[in-house]
Amino acid sequence: AQRRAALQETETLQAEANRANKAISEARKSGEDTSEAITAMKDVAGRIKELKVRAAVLQDQVEQLYLRIPNIPDPSAPAGGEENNEIVRTWGEPVEPDFTVMPHWDLGAELGILHAERSARMSGSGFTVLSGDGARLERALINWFLDVHLEQGYTEFNIPYLVNSTAMTGTGQLPKLADDMYHCATDDLYLIPTAEVSVTNVHMTETIALEQLPLKYCAFSPCFRREAGAAGKDTRGLLRVHQFHKVEMVKFVDPETSWDELESLTADAEELLQKLELPYRVASLATGDLSFAAAKCYDLEVWSAGVARWLEVSSCSNFLDFQARRAGIRFKGPDRKGYLHTLNGSGLALPRIMVAILENYQTADGRVRVPQVLVPYMGGKEMIG
Repeated sequence: AQRRAALQETETLQAEANRANKAISEARKSGEDTSEAITAMKDVAGRIKELKVRAAVLQDQVEQLYLRIPNIPDPSAPAGGEENNEIVRTWGEPVEPDFTVMPHWDLGAELGILHAERSARMSGSGFTVLSGDGARLERALINWFLDVHLEQGYTEFNIPYLVNSTAMTGTGQLPKLADDMYHCATDDLYLIPTAEVSVTNVHMTETIALEQLPLKYCAFSPCFRREAGAAGKDTRGLLRVHQFHKVEMVKFVDPETSWDELESLTADAEELLQKLELPYRVASLATGDLSFAAAKCYDLEVWSAGVARWLEVSSCSNFLDFQARRAGIRFKGPDRKGYLHTLNGSGLALPRIMVAILENYQTADGRVRVPQVLVPYMGGKEMIG
C-alpha cells in the first residue's frame, strides 16, 4: 500500500511537472518571467526523486518478503510433521549379525582409517580425517557413483564451490538459510551446501528449447554446512559434519512430465543402494518436513547396524517451477513456453554411505568386507583391515 501510494504520488507530480514545463516553454516564447515557476518545478523534481527512491526501497522490501515464502506442498505429500512421513517401500532386510557390531567411529579408529582427534585439533568438531583404505573407499564410491550416473544418461559437470548470493537465492538457500551458510564476506561469496546450487544455476536466466528437455546432470562436490541449531545431534563420527562429499543429480524438465521424472530420479538413486546391497526404505516426507523449496520429496534411508537406525542418504525432490522462477530458467516450444521444472537428488551422500558400509559389512574379527561393486575401484582389494 505504501509503495502504491508513493508510485501514485510520483505519477501525479510527474504529470504536473509535464504540464508546468509546457507552460514555462510557452511563457518564455512570449517573454514572460518564469523564474518562480522554474523554482517551483525544482521542488517538484526533488519530491519526485525522493518518492522514486522510497518506492524502490519498498519494492525491495516486498521482494525480500516474497523470497521468504516457501514452495506450496503438493497435495500428495502427507500432512503433518516428521512423525507423519510415510514409508512408501522398503528393499532388503536389516542386517542382524551374531556378534556385537561396533559403531563406525570405534571401528574406524581401530582400523586406523578415521581420525576424530586429529581433525578436531585442526578444525574443531564436525570435521573428519580419513586415511588409507578409508580415504580410498570414499574415492571409490565417488568414482563409482558418477560412472553409474553416466550409464543412466546423466552428463557430468565440474562446478564452482563458491557462488554469489544471486545463485544461492535462485535455488532457495537465501535468504531463509543464511545462518547455515559459510559466507566469505570479503568477496561476498558462499561455500555451497550442495552441488545442486551450482548445477541448477548453470542455466540461470537462460531459455532452453523444449525439445532439449529433460536435461540430466550430475556432479561431485564437497558440501559445507554450519548446521546451525544442530548442536548435540548425531555429533559422533561421520553422522553430522560441517564438510562432506556428495554426488548430486539435477534435472531440468518439461512441466508436463515432472512427476514421472521424480519417480525416475528416485529410482536412479535407489539403484546405487541396491547394487551396494544396503537395506533401505523410501519415505514420502510430510508437509512440515519438506525443505523450503520442495513441493514433494522422497528420502532414502539406509539401515546401519552399528548405530542400529535408519540414516538418510538421499533426498529426491521436485521443486516444480519454484527454483526456475527465482533463477529465471525458462523453456520455449513450438506452441507453449514458460518456466521449466527442476528436480534434484543425492546420488549419494558419502558420509552416511560410508557409515552403512563400515557397519553393515563389518566382520566378527573387526574387519570390513568391500562391497563387490567397489572391488575394481579398490584395486581388487576385498577386505579392509
